[in-house]
Amino acid sequence: MSAHHHDHEFYIPTGSIWPPVSCLGAGLAALGFIAHLHMQPALIGNLAMGVGGLILIMAVFQWFFTLVNEARHRGFGAGMVPLVLDLANRYGMIFFIVSEVMFFAAFFSAYFFLRMHNPEWPPANIKTLPIDLPVINTLLLLTSGATITMAHHSLLTNHRANATLFTFLTWQLGIIFLFCQGFEYHHAAYTISSGVYGTVFFMLTGFHGFHVLLGSLMLMFLHWRLTKGDFTRHNHFYFEGAAWYWHFVDVVWIGLFLFIYVL
Repeated sequence: MSAHHHDHEFYIPTGSIWPPVSCLGAGLAALGFIAHLHMQPALIGNLAMGVGGLILIMAVFQWFFTLVNEARHRGFGAGMVPLVLDLANRYGMIFFIVSEVMFFAAFFSAYFFLRMHNPEWPPANIKTLPIDLPVINTLLLLTSGATITMAHHSLLTNHRANATLFTFLTWQLGIIFLFCQGFEYHHAAYTISSGVYGTVFFMLTGFHGFHVLLGSLMLMFLHWRLTKGDFTRHNHFYFEGAAWYWHFVDVVWIGLFLFIYVL
């Protein structure tokens, strides 16, 4: 594709079946979940969720590798990416992160509303978790924010080995965070069904944990692409987008740590 002549700066990707197949998988999984909640026997819904989930995962992976192959053949490897493409990538990632901010804003608003309108918070039947593990998780995420920043700086200064190493350390810290959070959940004296406190606690921390999982997967692929020789100091927006997302996850956790655990 790099040999093709374009009279514009936009990149037009080749046709692909994976976006509609991804939608098919997501739709089937959603319908299966609804059937699981409202239909008997539950086997039908569970089967639809499982098949839809497998289709979605397979299609997303295929779609991702298709995009990677397209990126490698755009012809911008050693040079600067056209401004219109760079701006489109950046605005797209910014809008995506803003949409994620809205999710967490809704959950935090629910938490503050419940806290203000309950005379006793946490409720008397809730034995709150010790702060030891959340402190460790905070240190893990703050350290990971530093390592991904060092990885980006290393790439900008053409130190690819350091960039690869620091990226590896970043997603490793993310996985350790998830194991610590799973350990915390396992030893919690309450569940998501334990009144409003249990619901809002597990919704906030669980939704954040899901984002840590997504960010870790992004960083795993970033690490893999670095080992394959992808990215240059002028053309590495996937790297920047993943770093932005990871810093967003860090900032959200600081809010969770302060309001859910400390206060």
